[in-house]
Amino acid sequence: MLQSIRDNSQSIVAKVIVGLIVVTFALFGVESLVSLTTGTKAPATVNGEEIGDQELFRAVELQRRQLLAQMGANADPAALDDNLIRTMVLDRLIDDAVLVQSANDQGMAISPQMLDQMIVSTGDFQLDGTFNRDQFEAVLRNVGLTPLTYRDYLRRETLIEQEKSGYQLSAFVTDNQLKNLLALDRQTRDMAWFEVPAAPVRAQIEVSDADIAARYEARRDLYQTEEQVSIRYLLLDKASLLGDIEVTDAELQGQYQQVLGSFSSDEEREAAHILIEVSDDQDASAAEAKAQALKKQLDEGADFAALAQANSDDPGSAASGGDLGLNARGMFVGPFEDALFAMKDEGEVSAPVRTEFGYHLIKLGKIVQTEAPSLDEMKADLREQILTQKGESRYVEQLERLADVTFSSGNLEEPAEELQLDIQTTEPFGRTGGSDAISANPRVLAAAFSTELINDGVNSAPIELDAGRSVVIRVQEHLRPRQQTQDEVADVIRQELLDEKAAARIDALAGELLQQLKQGADMAELAAAQNQTLTELVDVSRASQELATEVRAELFRMPQPQADTSSYASVELNNGGRAIVALKAVTVPDLDDAVSADELKAMRAYLAGRQGQQDYQDLVRTLKGAAEIEKN
Repeated sequence: MLQSIRDNSQSIVAKVIVGLIVVTFALFGVESLVSLTTGTKAPATVNGEEIGDQELFRAVELQRRQLLAQMGANADPAALDDNLIRTMVLDRLIDDAVLVQSANDQGMAISPQMLDQMIVSTGDFQLDGTFNRDQFEAVLRNVGLTPLTYRDYLRRETLIEQEKSGYQLSAFVTDNQLKNLLALDRQTRDMAWFEVPAAPVRAQIEVSDADIAARYEARRDLYQTEEQVSIRYLLLDKASLLGDIEVTDAELQGQYQQVLGSFSSDEEREAAHILIEVSDDQDASAAEAKAQALKKQLDEGADFAALAQANSDDPGSAASGGDLGLNARGMFVGPFEDALFAMKDEGEVSAPVRTEFGYHLIKLGKIVQTEAPSLDEMKADLREQILTQKGESRYVEQLERLADVTFSSGNLEEPAEELQLDIQTTEPFGRTGGSDAISANPRVLAAAFSTELINDGVNSAPIELDAGRSVVIRVQEHLRPRQQTQDEVADVIRQELLDEKAAARIDALAGELLQQLKQGADMAELAAAQNQTLTELVDVSRASQELATEVRAELFRMPQPQADTSSYASVELNNGGRAIVALKAVTVPDLDDAVSADELKAMRAYLAGRQGQQDYQDLVRTLKGAAEIEKN
């Protein structure tokens, strides 16, 4: 019902989705500043349904910002591979498309009432904990969206979540599955181990000059220098263009007048209603007749609030006399809104109005015109708006000049002088990028190693680093790959040979020790012979911190030993040494004693969740396999 729509959404998951969508939209004020790739074909089609350039752009930009946020305050946008992000995001949009189509085919739907409820309960659209129409419209207006566009995004995302939840929440785990997994999870093992350290073995190895020469001759084609370039570049930074921009009083006044225009038509209307619901128990004719009878009572002087409390089928507003509070346009379904805003006089009651919810009697309360703030109140914000607009215009103008001048010039000196920019230089870097932000940027790398810049010696077109920063580059020096001399790579080869010989000797030694153990040798004595101490542990669990990760992992892969025997294994350690491991016993606890009812419940829910996620992923793969998908 209309008032209950304004209360908290019943779905916590839905709230999360809505919040994510709002955050997504709030990031995209730069869309008009970035050139979208347009062409005759959409980036992809799914069963004839297009995934458009704009949709892909929004999703890619959101993913970039999420990755940068995860990378921390010093994140470098140049470290991101835009092509990889685009591919990943497009695949996700294709997944979404097949899921929405599947949901529609199954007759799944999100009612307008639910969408309204989700919107008004979204924190991003609230002020002081209450839905605020101005806040809602401001968020959407800032990113070029309308309420209808937003509702469509919300509908699609909620459909996807609805279908996903259906699979995840319906999955289950059998008692045997749960018992077997718990037995493995709570299993403990008794073991002993000692290390065969790498250092003593490496100390005994010698690598001769003859060894180095032989390796060099055998693999000389591998010892090549990396192809490198160094570049000179001009950086145009929007932030550096803002310093001398002035804002006049006349400009402030003009901007203020534009803002006033958005307030001139804003009004809110106080409303109350009585809803007579159309349902299985009451068809449309009966509902309309009841609404007409109530309207007659109101015309004869009956109290609206009292009738609403006694008769309204909207439980959210009936108790308060049908009160719906103040509302601007766009909050209610069309027929309801049209009737509310068509009334002229405070206290006026409409004739019965039919909507998808039933028949409404609508009472108009007070009409509130939005009061615009004064110029003084808005001056700081207006100044910032004008500075942003002027800075953007200047940046675009300078960027066009930079493109024109560098295209026609055979150097960077003339453009630098004309635009008052400094020529900067990088150190040589390879195709994987350099250590600074410019030479690590994927777009810069692509241009720097292009045939045009290397062979023709021309300036690049402006390359956008991020919103507000662009560069023009020119190759200063191209260093082709060359054969390295033996002396240049001698240290590298020496290390290669040392590592190889040490690994072979340690493996051989570990193999000998395992063989001796299997033949009945005493493990403690073998450890002492390696100047090591044998460590013995009992009841080692999978979460034990007493062992190195690689040793613990191998311990729980080893086969259970026969009675009065041990299983043995050699494990390569991260430090280059080897661990000699003996598995002595495996203990499986009595689950009735070891696992509480709460733990059992939590484990069952965890396993069911994993199974549901797997079922959902299988669904996506099946839908994609059956769909006609075209990527462009």
